[in-house]
Amino acid sequence: MVVQTVPPAEPEEGDLDEEGASEEVQVPTETPPKAPEVPPAAPCEAGYSWESTAKHGTYHKGVGAAQATTNNTSHSGKSTFTSETSGTVTVGISGTLKAKASAAVAEIESEYSVNLSVSLTAKIGNSYATTTPAHTVTHAKYGVYRLKTSGYSQYHYANCTKGVKTNATLYSPSHVGRYIWETKA
Repeated sequence: MVVQTVPPAEPEEGDLDEEGASEEVQVPTETPPKAPEVPPAAPCEAGYSWESTAKHGTYHKGVGAAQATTNNTSHSGKSTFTSETSGTVTVGISGTLKAKASAAVAEIESEYSVNLSVSLTAKIGNSYATTTPAHTVTHAKYGVYRLKTSGYSQYHYANCTKGVKTNATLYSPSHVGRYIWETKA
């Protein structure tokens, strides 16, 4: 595990709302664009899709309070951190997600060859032991790592034309883990 020198960055995003979690598709009210002159061989399936445009890295979403151990001695010491809270972390959204969250996560997994979930639960009682150097404070925050991606939702009409793109940034849960950082005591 890599020990950081600063606490985890906390991105600004909303949690997955009922609209994003719903399996029900809301069709846009705008008039579809004119169909192509030469129709395709097969009709298109109507509905929203998600298209990823950029992968930005991982961010840690903490569950419960951060913990810390101070070592004021002149030699290294063992620190053990045990989670005292459990919680579920879902897809975080900045902007508007019109596609189903599960469809967006599946597209991101395919695009970037990663394993993601719509939600992950960090459970109580998980322990982690590390060595705290002399005159150092080791901090630990338990939670879920999420992959940050940008992209857009877009409605596809049955006549194979596409609607307006709606931009969003998604934070998709990838794995449960602890973010560790150290400061001078």
